Amino acid sequence: MSFEVNRIRKDFPLLDTQVAGKPLVYLDNAATTQKPAAVLDALDAYYRSYNANIHRGIHYLAEKATAAFEETRKAVRDFLHAGSTEEIIFTYGTTDGINLVANTYGRKFLQAGDEILISALEHHSNIVPWQLLCEEKGCVLKVIPIDDRGDLILEEFDRLLSEKTKLVSVVHVSNALGTINPVEYIIGKAHAAGAKVLIDGAQACSHIPVNVQELDADFYVLSAHKLFGPTGTGILYGKKELLLAMPPFRGGGEMIKEVTFEKTTYADLPYKFEAGTPNIADVIAFKAALDYLGTLDKEGLARHEHELLEYATAQLETIEGLRIIGKARKKISVVSFAIENIHPQDIGIILDQQGIAVRTGHHCTQPLMQCLGVPGTVRASFAPYNTREEIDALVAGLHKVKKFLS
Repeated sequence: MSFEVNRIRKDFPLLDTQVAGKPLVYLDNAATTQKPAAVLDALDAYYRSYNANIHRGIHYLAEKATAAFEETRKAVRDFLHAGSTEEIIFTYGTTDGINLVANTYGRKFLQAGDEILISALEHHSNIVPWQLLCEEKGCVLKVIPIDDRGDLILEEFDRLLSEKTKLVSVVHVSNALGTINPVEYIIGKAHAAGAKVLIDGAQACSHIPVNVQELDADFYVLSAHKLFGPTGTGILYGKKELLLAMPPFRGGGEMIKEVTFEKTTYADLPYKFEAGTPNIADVIAFKAALDYLGTLDKEGLARHEHELLEYATAQLETIEGLRIIGKARKKISVVSFAIENIHPQDIGIILDQQGIAVRTGHHCTQPLMQCLGVPGTVRASFAPYNTREEIDALVAGLHKVKKFLS
């Protein structure tokens, strides 16, 4: 392959791991990606060289840590093509970002009888916060259905959309099936109906370029650990005028201008939404992940991952009794499947004994699994450091599964 996958693999120390005496084959990237050495070095450097709290101190370490923290905010602004760093809010991840919007924008602007649209593809993190809001406010949650391929039925979206729709919250890319949703269409139609739109970008940003201004998304959320960065940190992008109108999510230090026992005034954006000591080290290291991504050939990366998807699909389809679940017209490099009369968890256990890491179960998409009529799937998800040889190992492993369990 023209994409220098062997060179890239050297940047990820954990890929040298042995499992049960066999080389690790890591195919669980939709759950979390591995971290390049540059990210590990950035974490180590912060704790060894300038560990300090940020924004408050005037000493050398505090000023250095603050500067590094805010450099990440600038890097995220550029990565998402946002208009301002004021529109970049650090969160603890995608789930936290969605909860922030539900508990601030949702509580302030949605009323009884208002409708929220989500899709059948959603992760639990983009279902439960809206259910809680509906229970509290008396809103109505409606679901855009999918077809047998795992694509949204856009005619049904158009039918569900009405003057009662106040918010549409959909996943950019399905974590369970890999479906790439037509978010440009969804945002345009929702705005024409007067609704705001939140896009869950957790699975999208490591695979496809995102320009929030071109999308015209009102809110966009993501997690660093899906982007080769650390766990426990993420991003909420929001349009400035919306963020200004929203009340704070959490109260405490850092998000205030002045506190008295009678009244508190709040800090300017983005700090109004960043109460307390943040996840400083991981935010700083997230910039290293974004910088690393910037060194990769984007066209070559996209081509490599698409070739892996096509190769994996073709090879898996040769296995008797295996059914690929989710054949959307546009997909990222995720393949979910089931094998007749074998439970997904049993498949995962036997693959693990061969050093192959996949994800099994409902993938935090239980309603989707119910729509598909399956208890769960086996999911293999690919990243820039994966190879055809690893797919061959997966296929060989599945033949052993069938031999043991059929």
